[in-house]
Amino acid sequence: MKLKTRIIVGFVAIILLPLLLFSASLYGFSQTQAKHVQESSSQASDSSQMVYDISLAQSSSNQVKLMAKDMILTATIILVFTALSVGLWIYRSIAVPLVKLKKATKNIKEGNLDFVLEVEGNDEFSQLCQDFEEMRIRLKENAEDKIQYDKDNKELISNISHDLKTPITAIKGYVEGILDGVASSPEKLDKYIRTIYNKSNDMDRLIDELTFYSKIDTNKIPYTFSKINVAQYFRDCVEEVGLDMEARGIELGYFNYVDEDVVIIADAEQMKRVMNNIISNSVKYLDKKKGIINIRIKDVGDFIQVEIEDNGKGIAAKDLPNIFDRFYRTDSSRNSAQGGSGIGLSIVRKIVEDHGGRIWATSKEGIGTEIHFVLRKYQEVLQDEQDSNRGR
Repeated sequence: MKLKTRIIVGFVAIILLPLLLFSASLYGFSQTQAKHVQESSSQASDSSQMVYDISLAQSSSNQVKLMAKDMILTATIILVFTALSVGLWIYRSIAVPLVKLKKATKNIKEGNLDFVLEVEGNDEFSQLCQDFEEMRIRLKENAEDKIQYDKDNKELISNISHDLKTPITAIKGYVEGILDGVASSPEKLDKYIRTIYNKSNDMDRLIDELTFYSKIDTNKIPYTFSKINVAQYFRDCVEEVGLDMEARGIELGYFNYVDEDVVIIADAEQMKRVMNNIISNSVKYLDKKKGIINIRIKDVGDFIQVEIEDNGKGIAAKDLPNIFDRFYRTDSSRNSAQGGSGIGLSIVRKIVEDHGGRIWATSKEGIGTEIHFVLRKYQEVLQDEQDSNRGR
């Protein structure tokens, strides 16, 4: 029952209940008096009974006074009892929730969010308690998210420090070798310079990932969607990374199984980031003497499916469901010099999902890993077909 309704019912009860009881008492008294007068009239048949009537009238007057006192006392007791009962009923409706709210507010003030505010009833105070409990739950979730966020940031800073220190140390060592004349032959000098160039690219890629990660964290990724020819676009992507793979001694295969006129709606720059991040991740964990990366583009109905397969060390089954989570690093990457920041594949998933696609991975330890993602094809609807559908 709503609080407003309770108050109205309480006041009505305080007023009406005593009146009803008092009216009932008066009615009973009047009925008794009428009966008594009737009996007295039938008994007063002659003048010899005049003295008896006067005595009877005096007795009746005394009874009226006594009954009036009893009625006033009864009415007072009824009124006080009704007022106390209704007042207690309303007080419990207001005071009990207020006490709960006061205790809950004190807990939150002290930073304690591990409690439950029990809610009973459906009046305004109960709804207020329910809203307060939902607020407490949300505050607790936000506090837990912040703790996890701070933990992730600390881990990220640790990973970045490691990932930046490794190429910087290598670059410093090769530059000192060049300055000290260790690179005495043109071939050796060329090797040193190529290594410095590759390490610089690794640093640039890491800084780019961090910059993009900050945009992901605030949901401010800049997308520029346009129609993209699938066959031509992925062919260009493969040609672009092909030179780098060749320099690293990695065999890169490209297989296109979609028609030349298949089109998707995507951001060309961000999809290139997806390809580069996945390929870079594959290169990082290649452990065979002859590294191989194969890229396949398949037609799967209303979607295209991109598969990037490598013959690296593979991923443990326990780690596979988590590799696209932010900051996640497998046990092997934590203990190796190739371990990344843990944000590259999370960026990939974010971009693919923002394109309306889906991404997943399969892997066998010691054999390799295969990452798949699907994107919906663009299908142009002719105006005649639209008009026909509207007519239906």
